[in-house]
Amino acid sequence: MLRVKLLEEGARAPVVAHPGEDVGYDLFALEGGTLAPRATVRMRTGIAVEARHPGTGAPLGLLVRDRSSMAARGIATTGGVIDAGYRGEILVLMTNLGDAAVELKAGEKIAQMIPVPVLTGAVEEVESLEDSARAGKGFGSSGR
Repeated sequence: MLRVKLLEEGARAPVVAHPGEDVGYDLFALEGGTLAPRATVRMRTGIAVEARHPGTGAPLGLLVRDRSSMAARGIATTGGVIDAGYRGEILVLMTNLGDAAVELKAGEKIAQMIPVPVLTGAVEEVESLEDSARAGKGFGSSGR
């Protein structure tokens, strides 16, 4: 369940085109703007949210990720981790990876927000870790 508070006139609640099939909710830009080449901007959505698991009511975090249509235009979404307890406005960091300015319009779908379970717990410092087959092998150790 996604609870949404509209903070500004013109703000739009996130939408999901195919509930139960689509991974994320589409987010809309509150205001239009120009993304200069190689620049990063904070796009306002004008919304605050609260996400909970529909069955258990457990709090959910949210990941803000690229929409494929934006990525195809050379626009990347970065820095998109929303903790379960955050109740401020959702801002979307967008970077224009291209060499030309890109215009974004108010009301345009700019990113998607993906609910994720909160699995963090207390941190315990230990002297040793359990053995595993992989051990310390990384960076391509499983083959190319």
